[in-house]
Amino acid sequence: MITAFLPCRKGSQRIPDKNIKPFAGIEGGLLKIKLDQILQSRKIDRVVLSSNDERILKYAEQLNEERIVIDQRPEHLGSSSTTTDSLIRYVPSLIEEGHILWTHVTSPFMGSLDYDTLIDAYFNGLEKGYDSLMTVLKLQGFIWDKNSPVSYKRETLKWPMTQNIEPLYEVDSGAFISSAENYSRYQDRIGNKPFLFEQNKMKSIDIDWPDDFTFAEELWKKSISKQ
Repeated sequence: MITAFLPCRKGSQRIPDKNIKPFAGIEGGLLKIKLDQILQSRKIDRVVLSSNDERILKYAEQLNEERIVIDQRPEHLGSSSTTTDSLIRYVPSLIEEGHILWTHVTSPFMGSLDYDTLIDAYFNGLEKGYDSLMTVLKLQGFIWDKNSPVSYKRETLKWPMTQNIEPLYEVDSGAFISSAENYSRYQDRIGNKPFLFEQNKMKSIDIDWPDDFTFAEELWKKSISKQ
């Protein structure tokens, strides 16, 4: 059993009504896009939509889709101060068995075929000794902290060719897949040995700031026009 967990808390400090405001002319916005993508997946059996926003819950109810399980999330788990760790500890009370694919509406360029591919990669990974999966963006460039490089050593070569730099990986928050058992065991949405599934920059887009929203809208319109 593969259950998608889709958290959509009420409010957004940086982008008001980010989850449901019109996106590229689409009413229902990012929520509609993501629910459509999840429900079109051939490998996801159901989706648990967790929210403390009545508008989101009402939208989901009106779809009358039996694969959607609606969770009216407690208010203390739906505020801007709620930590991801707190929400992770809550998930096993909703999904007690099987495998959990945690995803977000803010990753609109991950579609149903991407989820199917991730799920296949997850189960293949289990056979190879991995215990979970998360999507990442490969970073292979001149990356610094405030004081010095972290991706290369200047004492070796001040400006190496980027293809020779040892890559780092940024968690892009597109998807995390793990077992319900791991959620309870590790209090985390990944295990001790996650498979890092590399995505391209478009798939890795995570809408977090107003500029992200505007950029993603234009990219969505352009991608749709090419179909």
